[in-house]
Amino acid sequence: MVKRDMKSFPLEAELKERKELMISEAHKIVDSHAHLCDPLFDMDRIEVLKRAQAAGINAIVSVSENLSDAKQNIELAEAHPELRAAAGLYPSCLDLNQAKAMHSFIRKERSRLVAIGEVGLDYWIVKEESDRELQREIFCGFIELSLDLDLPLNVHSRSAGRHAVELLLERGARKVLLHAFDGKVASALPAVEAGYFFSIPPSVIRSHQKQKLVKQLPLSCLLVETDSPVLGPSAGERNEPANAVISIEAIAELKNISWAEVIEAVYSNTILLFGNLEGKNP
Repeated sequence: MVKRDMKSFPLEAELKERKELMISEAHKIVDSHAHLCDPLFDMDRIEVLKRAQAAGINAIVSVSENLSDAKQNIELAEAHPELRAAAGLYPSCLDLNQAKAMHSFIRKERSRLVAIGEVGLDYWIVKEESDRELQREIFCGFIELSLDLDLPLNVHSRSAGRHAVELLLERGARKVLLHAFDGKVASALPAVEAGYFFSIPPSVIRSHQKQKLVKQLPLSCLLVETDSPVLGPSAGERNEPANAVISIEAIAELKNISWAEVIEAVYSNTILLFGNLEGKNP
């Protein structure tokens, strides 16, 4: 699939037909990384969730960037059965006290969380080596916490893909989702060999790097996400979980396989990482 803009994306009628096919697949699509606590959804969150359900989205993992997000995610998950809460600290936060507070929160709320995230490295934001060292220290703490609590890690690794994978492997991380990975395929392969997963956002339709990643990584390691409200099919417009169907369509096209095959494989992969997310929240 060549890099496309929205002008070359399927027309509304075609998307409607494909969404109906997905819905017939028993709502097996899981948005594995979204920010439903974001204020951009405050005015119409219920409508956003209704559109996701209509598109065939079975569950949405809502990640956090700070303690306030994490608390809100738990409240939202209690109010909306399709939401699953995750708690983490965005990599640009280089405060050991905030990391300690997040650790305590995650331990306290373990039974109501499905993942630790998002956490990781961001070398696009953090430039100084001393700050990067502190970032790695905080990330290592979350890796250890993941192992201790047997919770999956939802990992951010912007401009630091190789470094994040190396650290995860070095520290023995087991359950890992590398979200919206922007690194090279060669950097991803050791993670694939370790049994880690990669989630593909709708922005794949306008990203040559992500298209290359989907083509060369095995279907057995792929999940879908939206990273709502960002990384949508059209730059600069609010993204939402219903657009996870676009990720499914892109994977199918890039790998020249059916939508049904992608949905089944991605659903199986999601269960391997998170367990069964159907039904009520933990």
